[in-house]
Amino acid sequence: MEQKPPFPPFTEATAKQKIQAAEDAWNSKNPEKVSLAYTPDTEWRNRTEFINGREAVKEFLTRKWESELEYKLKKEYWSHHENRIAVRFEYEYRNKDNQWFRAYGNENWEFDNNGLMKKRYASINDLPILESERKFK
Repeated sequence: MEQKPPFPPFTEATAKQKIQAAEDAWNSKNPEKVSLAYTPDTEWRNRTEFINGREAVKEFLTRKWESELEYKLKKEYWSHHENRIAVRFEYEYRNKDNQWFRAYGNENWEFDNNGLMKKRYASINDLPILESERKFK
């Protein structure tokens, strides 16, 4: 049985551990590694895209990091309850035309009893920025 501690129900401390683990994994930009934190039948909404299943997550993340270059993410605890965690985040990247962006958003996560994320709903907005305005280098 696949497991990804810490497990629900979460405390504030274990929710923050889960968030840090997600931030570290996403900053690795390794779709295979990141996908292992999700259930095989995970459900996502990422902006306007609906993604179902771990294999689709890997495909999505591969495309994402091929177009969002020099990606750097920071996640922040917002709230938790039992098997759910709410997160605020910012990340920066540049596109292939060297235009920099800072993306702002919120995520709602739901986990199974084994600590794998079964639902991820992300609302994200991009702001074009100058390279000199970057926070995350």
